[in-house]
Amino acid sequence: MSSWLEAEEVPGLNALTRRELLYGAGLAVGASLLPLRELRADDTFELEQETVRALETSPYVYISPLHPDGKESQCHGEVWYSFDQGGVVIVTTADRWKTRALERGWSSARIWVGDYGRVKRDGDRFRKAPSFRAKSSRELDPAVFERVMTSFGKKYPKEWAKWEPRFREGYGDGSRVLIRYEPVAP
Repeated sequence: MSSWLEAEEVPGLNALTRRELLYGAGLAVGASLLPLRELRADDTFELEQETVRALETSPYVYISPLHPDGKESQCHGEVWYSFDQGGVVIVTTADRWKTRALERGWSSARIWVGDYGRVKRDGDRFRKAPSFRAKSSRELDPAVFERVMTSFGKKYPKEWAKWEPRFREGYGDGSRVLIRYEPVAP
């Protein structure tokens, strides 16, 4: 079998077949991309224990969609949430800023966890809370909606009789949506 690259063309190199050369080049390119995968900002990561404890006990999170350049938006209201399978899930109306930001492609957000009062009244106190950056997406699984409803019923028992019918009706008619926030960075 004749080789594609002859030894005389590259001194000290045994003759390589075309298949061997392409296979080796493919391995080199593939190996060079591996470290890049580890550095991608949209990969999930493990939350610090302090943050996990806060997510398991706090009644609120404060969520700010991030502009494509990484800057926080002006929206920092406290919201009800469910800590579901390692992510934060909220129910919001389809016309609110968090939903509109996601529809614009702003899929990053900053989340603070804790009860620091109402933002409009208490200012930036929430910024002392454990926080993380998250990737947001619409959650379409009805089973997740049911888990969130169960979680809200336990977490917010005083308000739940008033809000459960509104959430269920809105989810049913599309005026309320679920947004999932998966942690990606501190």
